[in-house]
Amino acid sequence: MKKILNDPARYVDEAIEGLVAAYPDIYFQPERRIVTRVGGSTKGKVGIVTGGGSGHLPIFTGYVGQGLLDAAVIGEVFASPPSDRMATAMRLASEGAGVLRLYGNYGGDGMNFDMAGEIVEFEDRIACTTVRVADDIASAPPSEAAKRRGVAGMVYAFKIAGARAEEMADLAEVTRMAQKAADSCRSIGVALTPCIVPQAGKPTFLLADDEIEMGMGIHGEPGIWRAKLKSADELVDEMLDRLLADMPLSRGDQASILVNSLGATPLEELYIMFRRAKSRLADLGVNVIMPLVGRFATSMEMTGATITLASIDGEMERLLKAPCHCAFWSVR
Repeated sequence: MKKILNDPARYVDEAIEGLVAAYPDIYFQPERRIVTRVGGSTKGKVGIVTGGGSGHLPIFTGYVGQGLLDAAVIGEVFASPPSDRMATAMRLASEGAGVLRLYGNYGGDGMNFDMAGEIVEFEDRIACTTVRVADDIASAPPSEAAKRRGVAGMVYAFKIAGARAEEMADLAEVTRMAQKAADSCRSIGVALTPCIVPQAGKPTFLLADDEIEMGMGIHGEPGIWRAKLKSADELVDEMLDRLLADMPLSRGDQASILVNSLGATPLEELYIMFRRAKSRLADLGVNVIMPLVGRFATSMEMTGATITLASIDGEMERLLKAPCHCAFWSVR
């Protein structure tokens, strides 16, 4: 294992400490492994809380900020945070209008957030709702879409729900927009190399030097197929074909594309992928707005990329273009 670290057991805590120290005008750590906005949230605004395992920056902590999230709670690398810490994050995000729990569709996160919600509803009388993002089409067929994993589509849900909350909409409305955003997203990824969890000290899976795996999950979950490396255009064509088969778009429709590095893939290669994706959508007559290219939802140092396709109507476009600010994404 080659990593720049001190003690593997302190990996998560030191990373959060460094993030907060680097951006003291955005992030505040009121308790261990909980990050909130500096200065707290606005009185009377719906609070939005997310959480999950470490190792995916900017998700989850990175998207705490104006026009986005109010709090994030972080677990060990690829491991859910405990329910008591989730409950604390929800209390910290509560400003009298209720709290939305908005996170990826993983068993441990769901179980612990449900427990945390029961605690704060009973003990603190905080109204809570839940939206689980389940956008990874490789993880389950359309007939079982509720079982799909949540990946980079969370970024769109954070942005659109966060913008609606900033407009002082009530809990039911913020939840509706979060669910609408989650439902509008489809994602798929391709992995070229594994990553190493610091406390494990060995790769999460093995791939030969000339192999890739289509559809692999961000924790190393099995994908759709494993084969020899293909060209960028071939990969993007297959990824888009699968996304469009699951969520067809027609001439005149509007969409946003997120081409996301899983950690080690450089920007140059992401832009090579984006040029092909945009060209394909243009041929279909689909208008691409607010494209995103970069590291938005990673898997440690995994080499690979995901493509997220988000179908955007007028209501969502307005919220997607609304101001937001965090260390990893700003809209002015």
